Amino acid sequence: MGMTSENLMALAGTLALAGLAGTAAAAAHLPLGFMLGSIVAVGLAAALNLRVAGRGVFLPNNLRMVFVPVIGVAIGGAFTPEVAAQASGWWVSLLVLAVYVPVAHALGYAIYRRGGLDRVTAFFSAVPGGLIESVELGEAAGAKMPLLTSLHFLRLIWVIVSVPLIFWALTGRQVGSGAGAQIGGPEPVLELGDMAILVASGILGAAVGRVLHLPAWILTGPLLVSALVHGVGWVQGVPPGWLVAVTQVVVGGGLGARFTGVVPAVLRQAVGLAAIYGVAVLTLACLFALGLQAVGAGQGAALFLAFAPGGVAEMSLIALSLEFSVVFVTVHHVARIMMSVLVAKVGSRWVR
Repeated sequence: MGMTSENLMALAGTLALAGLAGTAAAAAHLPLGFMLGSIVAVGLAAALNLRVAGRGVFLPNNLRMVFVPVIGVAIGGAFTPEVAAQASGWWVSLLVLAVYVPVAHALGYAIYRRGGLDRVTAFFSAVPGGLIESVELGEAAGAKMPLLTSLHFLRLIWVIVSVPLIFWALTGRQVGSGAGAQIGGPEPVLELGDMAILVASGILGAAVGRVLHLPAWILTGPLLVSALVHGVGWVQGVPPGWLVAVTQVVVGGGLGARFTGVVPAVLRQAVGLAAIYGVAVLTLACLFALGLQAVGAGQGAALFLAFAPGGVAEMSLIALSLEFSVVFVTVHHVARIMMSVLVAKVGSRWVR
């Protein structure tokens, strides 16, 4: 869909709706308010086929892709020699993650089959990561695409919405925008040279990640380049909190806009099944995290966040705001995506 004047008007209206809803949620001190407010407002407008600025919801994925590197650059600033030294102790949780992924996939498959889905659609809808790869594999295998796509986006949204609320309820800690400048750190005083290096890290990192076919390349590429320039001391600053807040609005609005044009009957079926799957995999993640904490393999809260099957960018934002080791969380989510896609590719032969 080209950028016609009508699309530009719809985009402006959608961004305004996302921004207003995100700002209102942040002002109400809701957890990760900028993102959650934009997801809910734009998602409802898309699902109900409401008009924004006289037209339907419109927020192209390319715009989201422009902002995601901001998160990667911010995470890269958390790489320190101390973090690198700790990484050698993560092998236990990464090995357990290799067990969690197929168990979560099998659990989701059973839920979706019980919910009436055919075998192919149920199998690829239950993949706990790698949305793009799962959708492509499912399409090639003959899955029902509207349902498959809706279930994956709803899984992401369910986890993204639930996890901050869970932490808020259990710990009373405000997450994201409610935590002030914790996301992205304090407002840094960036020199012109620092800003140039950070921008270059995002652009170069995205290009490198795409060429190397890295998992979640739009985030992991900038993350790696940012970690390098911070590690060698070329720059000390990170993207300011206001820019990360704008990123939350665009990323959240982009997820909500994915429900444009989905048939109501399909959406109703997907909402119920995705909610059941979301509760199941988050419970499973909690059990795995508690088990790992019991054997001294890490902090339960950070492990839960590392295992929760949301998007890499969104889970990393939550980790930033909670002052967990964002590197620890991000590494585990990248590994989860790689494992999930591998399981999906191996299992696709059986499901065919």
